[in-house]
Amino acid sequence: MNRILLAFRAFFALLFSGKLPDDMLGELGLIVKPAPVPPAPPKPEIKPEDGALQLLGMLQRDARLLDFFMEDIAPYSDDQVGAAARDVHTHTREILIRNFAPVPVIDAVEGSVANAPDGGSALVKYIGNVPASGKPPAGVLRHKGWRATAIALPKLNSRQDLAVLAPAEIEVE
Repeated sequence: MNRILLAFRAFFALLFSGKLPDDMLGELGLIVKPAPVPPAPPKPEIKPEDGALQLLGMLQRDARLLDFFMEDIAPYSDDQVGAAARDVHTHTREILIRNFAPVPVIDAVEGSVANAPDGGSALVKYIGNVPASGKPPAGVLRHKGWRATAIALPKLNSRQDLAVLAPAEIEVE
């Protein structure tokens, strides 16, 4: 009886509307349900320490900074340490310039008289006999300070273990 009812419904649906209703198409097996879409993989979570580990890894890779600081330099002569330090300094400076473009907070000669720049209290650390109230007076510039004008670290690779600052190297002969 069910098939006869379905045939009558189909006949009259086609006669009056020219198409079969969706429930009838499903009942007849004429609607193919789309395959379920797999859920997208979760976006990798970027934590604040990832940038620090990334920078430390870059300093090791390009400047061998960890190798330099983790080495016991006591057995080496001052000339040997100085030569190694010059190389580490050169490469570290290149990394800092390339990724952070640092500029002085106050671009003046250290030891000269300077006023605090406009832009907030975080730009200057006052030392010495600082008045308790009012605008601090000019003083002797002891350190220029540094400010990053860019941050251009490479995109993080979610498959990369940032805790591995430098992989071990094994030479196979």
